[in-house]
Amino acid sequence: MGCYVLGEIAYLDNSATTKPCKAAIQNINLALENVWGNPSSLYDLGFKAQLLVDDTRKAVANMLHCREDEIYFTGSGTESNNMALLGAAASRKKRGKRIVTTAIEHPSVLETAKRLESDGFEVIFLKPQANGCISAEALKNAINKDTVLVSIMLVNNETGAVQPVKEAAQFIKQSGAPALLHCDGVQAFGKMPINLSELGVDLFTASGHKIHGPKGVGILYLKKSVTIKSLITGGGQEKNMRSGTEAVPTIYGLKGAIDELGNISENLKAQKELWLYAKNALLNTGLISVNSSDDALPYILNISVEGYRSETLLHFLEAQGVYVSSGSACAKGNGSYVLNEMGLSRSRVDSALRISFSRYSTKEDIKQLETALITATQKLRRSN
Repeated sequence: MGCYVLGEIAYLDNSATTKPCKAAIQNINLALENVWGNPSSLYDLGFKAQLLVDDTRKAVANMLHCREDEIYFTGSGTESNNMALLGAAASRKKRGKRIVTTAIEHPSVLETAKRLESDGFEVIFLKPQANGCISAEALKNAINKDTVLVSIMLVNNETGAVQPVKEAAQFIKQSGAPALLHCDGVQAFGKMPINLSELGVDLFTASGHKIHGPKGVGILYLKKSVTIKSLITGGGQEKNMRSGTEAVPTIYGLKGAIDELGNISENLKAQKELWLYAKNALLNTGLISVNSSDDALPYILNISVEGYRSETLLHFLEAQGVYVSSGSACAKGNGSYVLNEMGLSRSRVDSALRISFSRYSTKEDIKQLETALITATQKLRRSN
């Protein structure tokens, strides 16, 4: 039943985190046991540790089609997003006051944007259309000559909706704004082909634990021609962008995860087939409505089981060895602001489940989910 099935367990919450793959674990252990020196040390053990960091940086740059010296390592996707937004805003604050983002960003972007708003910036939070996507026209109209930063995610973490990032780059250029373009690519990295030069972004962020790497390693891409303010000062690591001794084991663990990815385009085709299989199987139960659009990235399928609260269903499914979520893991059980912003009914929002796949997910996992969902709703009906 795939990588995640231990006994009767089907893990379908891969947008929250993924199980570290064997290559990631092997790389982590190698760094911990054999290459544990400080990369800044001027002797052999430090040099060997630096080589592991350099190898990972090269692997990330190859994936994103950018220069190695444009990649910086952080402690998480959240830290990368904070660095990108706060650093970009600080570097451009004398050139304008408008920041454009969306109302469906990850909390690490939304809360940072709100902080910048309290600091005196005018922040525009664009609302999505019913399909979960931001309107290109609304995006274009929001960008003016006073705009210093645009931040828009590539793939929404709750619905899988793919956002118009490339169009944002075009609109910034057309407007003549001094804006930098940031893209939260956490849910897209390793799951769809990404060429940063074609995407047109100045800053791009990602995380290791969404692609079977370890927690504790984030990625920040900063275009070579762009300068932002650094937030963490100290010993000058990561070219003065993020001081602090590099976490070599987690960084090299990311390298292992990248090595095991295989062909991203082929993975995506296979995942689309599984997504359609899951969607049709669950629709055939007569229990659900689908909240993700047909052109969503097929690693996320958001559904609603109206008449049953998400949290209640989660526990019934867990009891049957099936793990899904009610939305972003960072929401900690709160109702989905993403689905609210899409204009879904209260009953749809309160009964929403996010099913998220990895390349190791199987049809058997889907069948187990289908059976568990039918059983859960039957038990709940009898108890009412």
